[in-house]
Amino acid sequence: MKREHQCWFSKCLERDMSIKIYGEGGVPMLVFPTQDAMSDNFENFGMIDTLAGYLSGGKIQLFCLDTVDIETWSNVWGDKDWRANRQEAYYHYVIDEVLPFIHEINGSGALPLVTGCSLGGMHAAILFLRRPELFSGLLSLSGVYDAKFFFDGWLNPVLYDNSPVDFLSRMPKDHPYIKIYNEKPIILCVGQGAWEEEGRRTTAMMRDIFRDKGIRAWVDFWGFDVEHDWRWWKQQILYFLPYLLQEKAWEGERP
Repeated sequence: MKREHQCWFSKCLERDMSIKIYGEGGVPMLVFPTQDAMSDNFENFGMIDTLAGYLSGGKIQLFCLDTVDIETWSNVWGDKDWRANRQEAYYHYVIDEVLPFIHEINGSGALPLVTGCSLGGMHAAILFLRRPELFSGLLSLSGVYDAKFFFDGWLNPVLYDNSPVDFLSRMPKDHPYIKIYNEKPIILCVGQGAWEEEGRRTTAMMRDIFRDKGIRAWVDFWGFDVEHDWRWWKQQILYFLPYLLQEKAWEGERP
């Protein structure tokens, strides 16, 4: 399996940012790591080994990103306006710098799938739901979708744009994004075991918003033994990936 490391100085973030690339060709997948982690996160926790068959077979190519979470979501004592603006800068880094890079390296012309576990799932949802025309689908595992949870209930216009339960709940039902959402697979999954409380709460909120807006999403709650943990995320990504790659017929809810 081909492995590659790229790093450049981000104009949006004014710092060096790394990307780890796994595989050669196939459907590009933009991968966000867990909270505060970096581009080696998937490899360090064995997810690359879990996906080795897909990668070696040329079915997918992973582009794993660094985060600035320690400056934004995890910076609980920091100035809230600054933190929100820093998250928005990270969003623009991905849109303006990472996506063109993915298209250049992958070369297939395919829109990337976007995925992540835990806070990485929230990042994935923010990107897809704000710019669905730029992605081919979303898989979020154990995500938390309410930005206010990380900001002690605080919200300003910048953070609002990074809080899916807020901006999606206020989206008009005739917004043109609704049609785009319904043309692409959207999968949110969460366990109901240890450390999944906030993920379960906000995933249920997203399920209700999807239903209200007429968005065809697959929102899946796994068992009460399913913890917020890599061993479950590995099972989940192997379960859902064939649906995202259209190897299996869609089982998600239809409004």
